[in-house]
Amino acid sequence: MVPIKSSQDLKKMQEGGKILAAVLSTVLENIKPGVSEKDLEEIAVSEIKKAGGAPSFKMVPGYKHALCISTNDVIVHGIPGNYKFKEGDVVGIDCGVFYKGFHTDMSDSIIVRAIDVRTQTIDFRLKQQENDLFLDTGIKALEEAIKEAKIGNRVGNISKKIQSFIEGAGYSVVKVLVGHGVGKELHEEPEIPGFLDKTIDRTPVLKEGMTIAIEVIYNKGKSGVEYGDDGWTIRTQDHQISGLFERTVAITKNGPLILTN
Repeated sequence: MVPIKSSQDLKKMQEGGKILAAVLSTVLENIKPGVSEKDLEEIAVSEIKKAGGAPSFKMVPGYKHALCISTNDVIVHGIPGNYKFKEGDVVGIDCGVFYKGFHTDMSDSIIVRAIDVRTQTIDFRLKQQENDLFLDTGIKALEEAIKEAKIGNRVGNISKKIQSFIEGAGYSVVKVLVGHGVGKELHEEPEIPGFLDKTIDRTPVLKEGMTIAIEVIYNKGKSGVEYGDDGWTIRTQDHQISGLFERTVAITKNGPLILTN
């Protein structure tokens, strides 16, 4: 059954979402050459605690971190480790905050920028331009998908928008991973795929008070994945880069309301 939130519930989720957005912004600002994944984890834990929240991901059985960090060919669920970022790395940060009884979930991906662009080769700059276009496509796909999150539409309207935008740009949607409902539980009904595997009229109807985490999970190369030995990390099978963008959105009578702003 899909949980429906009251106006008071949404207010609490919006408060938690603002905390999450601020935490993620701080983490992203600290991604620089020489900074490690573990450094970012420490920042996230400190910022969430300071704001009066709790790390949602630490509430997932078996997971001990506030962040999932997807560096280069990691798609999702990367455990923060000792890896130090290098110029040109593509880094995805996924984070959740639990606040006043509700979870919110959010992710962004960026490119680690050069300290001195004069050291870059022409080939490196061209590759970076390609990766900029790759990430811009994911952001735009998410923006367009969020517009579909309105009363009377169906989950399939969101799925179709993501898939058509990503595949239309020549990239691949990852089909073993999906978005989800979010609220008192980090993962609730319904699933929000970034692709259509059935006709839109067979997907759940979007109703006022639903809160969903819309995720654009996609690869620069093919859609195949491989699973790491740690039980969490999922990488691209062809080891090309991956991108991840996510927002928590409420379905309201006034249209989609992004709670993680």
